Amino acid sequence: MEGSIHTVLYAVMSQVASPKPTRHDPFAPLRVKSFRWFIISVMTMAMGAQIQGVVVAWQMYAITHDPLSLGMVGLAEAAPFIGLALFAGHVADVVDRRRVALASLAMLGACAALLAVLSGSVMAQAADHAVLRWGIYGVIVLCGAARSFLLPARNALSSEVVPRDLLTSAVAWRGGSWQVSAVTGPAVGGLLFAWVGARGAYLIAAALMMAAFFAVLRVQVPPRAMATTSASLLTSLREGLAFLFQRRLFLGAMTLDLLAVLFGGAVAILPVFADEVLHVGPQGLGMLRAAPAVGAVLMSILLALRPPPRRAGPTFLKAVAIFGVCMIAFALSRSFWLSLFVLAVSGAADMLSIFVRSTMMQVLVPTHMLGRISSVNQIFIGSSNEIGAFESGVAARLLGTVPSVVVGGAITVAVVALISWRVPELRRLEKIESD
Repeated sequence: MEGSIHTVLYAVMSQVASPKPTRHDPFAPLRVKSFRWFIISVMTMAMGAQIQGVVVAWQMYAITHDPLSLGMVGLAEAAPFIGLALFAGHVADVVDRRRVALASLAMLGACAALLAVLSGSVMAQAADHAVLRWGIYGVIVLCGAARSFLLPARNALSSEVVPRDLLTSAVAWRGGSWQVSAVTGPAVGGLLFAWVGARGAYLIAAALMMAAFFAVLRVQVPPRAMATTSASLLTSLREGLAFLFQRRLFLGAMTLDLLAVLFGGAVAILPVFADEVLHVGPQGLGMLRAAPAVGAVLMSILLALRPPPRRAGPTFLKAVAIFGVCMIAFALSRSFWLSLFVLAVSGAADMLSIFVRSTMMQVLVPTHMLGRISSVNQIFIGSSNEIGAFESGVAARLLGTVPSVVVGGAITVAVVALISWRVPELRRLEKIESD
């Protein structure tokens, strides 16, 4: 009898000491009310930004018929975005992050409304569109400044509204929600431009920005998550940069994504492809802009429903390489539907690389430093979209539209090989876990 009791007790203690691994619950973050409002804000802001981006691109190209003008739009947004990034990251770590996000969204809504005013003014109807063109550039500069403060605050805020053990799933849902809007935004933007003109499309974008504003108002942040550090700006920035540059893993991942987007992207000159190569007009442009997001949404659904990849580093490197190959295939395609398919695959690969890099940041960076690290990340990654747009415009002017994209895709594949060789920590990275 005594032996059987010991046997039972041993079995019970063994179960306690060696619990079965918990099953992955992909929907756990969505059960957090504040995270649901956060996701709504991300989706509406992204949709408004995508609509605005398509309309600005097509309007600017319609005015100038010059791919360099499309690159100048990217440069106008990138300059303040980069110039304010480090300060914005400091602000995100020492000020209520929700208030920073609210102020930024209000500014973005005002910018979209101002674009509507410019497009409906007398200057928009004049034969000389120089004033309108420079007015648009000026508003885009304000958008870049607002985004510079929004991104680090919002990235850090997302880690405060869910428990730390749900961060990996939350990253997938956040990325997927942004991509859902990125699917509909460009397509809707192209249709709106054709149906109601630039002014109406900008007003709808402004309304979506304000919807994002009111969604953030519903996000509740625990008081313990508020930043209270009194460090000076220089001390704060030095601390964040020291943390980053001591970790080659972060630097390798951010550098790779920076160069891939800088040289491999073709979004900025899609109006040229839509008009001169594929001959599909503004409606086709909207579909081309949406195609990468379609692939990204499908990938994000897969990432949200499945546990995180165990070979994170090799997965990240392969995803960026596939992105580069897709850019080459897109440049060489003369079929509209083949181009859409290739862009969709590139979006899926891009989403996978973003997921790995974002998970590294959310899981491996201390919460109180997320604003500063996010600001450095946005210099590397966020601004690369705008600088890449400028590079695309210049390259298209110098090399031609198709050759510039082919060369950019080839550079992306070469950079993957270089980073894989120079940063072996990234190549050997397995499952991403917090320290």
